[in-house]
Amino acid sequence: MKKKHISINLEGEQMARHIAMLVQKASKYESSIYIQSGDKRVNAKSIMGMMTLGMDLSENLEISAEGTDEETALDGITGFLTSGE
Repeated sequence: MKKKHISINLEGEQMARHIAMLVQKASKYESSIYIQSGDKRVNAKSIMGMMTLGMDLSENLEISAEGTDEETALDGITGFLTSGE
């Protein structure tokens, strides 16, 4: 399992759109991907889970991935959350 701690940098006005895009991106990976904010941990491939996380601008998150493509998944998800790419 690989983990990274990041601060997100996404425009708050369109957070629901960013969450939907994140779920689509996470679903492309075989690995299990989880995002944790405080003591709340959700599956990054679950739109309902991600909506309940309630991410805010400049929030600190822990991203974890476990599986055959965990490093690629971790890089892709953290890249998206920090730069929108």
